[in-house]
Amino acid sequence: MKRILFVDDEVSILDGLKRMLRPMRTEWDMSFAPGGEAALSMLETAPFDVIVTDMRMPGMDGATLLEIVREKYPSLLRIFLSGYTELQASMRAVPVAHQFLLKPCDPQMLRAGIARATSLGEVLDSKMLTSLVGALRDLPSLPRVFSELKAALAQPNVSIQRISQIVEQDVALSAKLLQLVNSAFFGLARDVTSVNTAVSCLGISVLHDLVLTLEVFRSFTANDFVSEEYLEEFHRHAQLSARIAAGIAEKTKVSTAVVLAALLHDVGKLVIAERTPAHFARALEQSQEENQPLYEIEERLIHISHAEVGAYLLSLWGLPYSVVEAIAHHHHPRRVPINGLDMVLLVYISNLLAHEREALEQGAPAPAFDIELLEHAGVSDRLQEWRKIAETAQLCTAPLAG
Repeated sequence: MKRILFVDDEVSILDGLKRMLRPMRTEWDMSFAPGGEAALSMLETAPFDVIVTDMRMPGMDGATLLEIVREKYPSLLRIFLSGYTELQASMRAVPVAHQFLLKPCDPQMLRAGIARATSLGEVLDSKMLTSLVGALRDLPSLPRVFSELKAALAQPNVSIQRISQIVEQDVALSAKLLQLVNSAFFGLARDVTSVNTAVSCLGISVLHDLVLTLEVFRSFTANDFVSEEYLEEFHRHAQLSARIAAGIAEKTKVSTAVVLAALLHDVGKLVIAERTPAHFARALEQSQEENQPLYEIEERLIHISHAEVGAYLLSLWGLPYSVVEAIAHHHHPRRVPINGLDMVLLVYISNLLAHEREALEQGAPAPAFDIELLEHAGVSDRLQEWRKIAETAQLCTAPLAG
């Protein structure tokens, strides 16, 4: 049973939660804390899996509480409960909350949010994973993109389309906006899997507050371990992979959500580079020296790769499971049953085609495809066709946002 701690300074609201959540007693072991200080005391005496907190509380508000929890108990799933009229105040919790729920909260919505966010963690039982991801505050954005976004948002009549075109250039910005839009706080009836839709749903004024007023996002600062040039290269690969996925998906029945999965497939690299830059730099250097893929070096050193790290982060953030699954297995598509061309296989193919194009450009050895797997999926005869799509995608400069 998952142990869940609910926090609110109003006893009447806690009593209401107890009554509302009574049917969940067979699935959850629930505790209720009357305020932030009481919650921290309870966390010191017993382990919990999830914390759900209100925003407006005297003394210590919800955002402050979750900041402390992030530092002291990084493996806890952090859920923020707020009313829509508190949107401005709630934005302070964006860097520290995994999920955002709207008051009053339906028990099934809460149940679905917790299930979605913890699904991958149950499969990937790794202390290294929870340590890397759980304490993460934010992801680094490209300085040029961040500056361009700030300048655009400062313009009084900037369009949604223009903002979308800027955001989609940056993996960190794209992932964070999709986290917010896919949270239950915005009450959308469907999963959002495009940057353009995410920007439309949030609106320019909310984005303005997030970026300019609240400074939720931040620009990457080069250091001794990770350079700005590497980050640019990282984003070029993400963009190329997404364009290839879009080109292939257009001619198949695979969901267009595969474009988002391809765009975010390496987001785990940003997590590792942010949390353990020295380790990341050593892994990159070893990968080049031994002429081995980075993920193989990571698996040898810490038994997980950036694929699992990125997927775990996005599962905590509540992104659609199909996207999370494709990212988790894009280096090892055989881990899941392959039934023709699906999202997992297409992200695997798009990633390798992007690496292949980059290798041709640099005069380096091209990566090898698992031809037996492609034959099993019945698509090996289409590889040459897809290589032409990849060649076209590499030359393309049109925005992804539609």
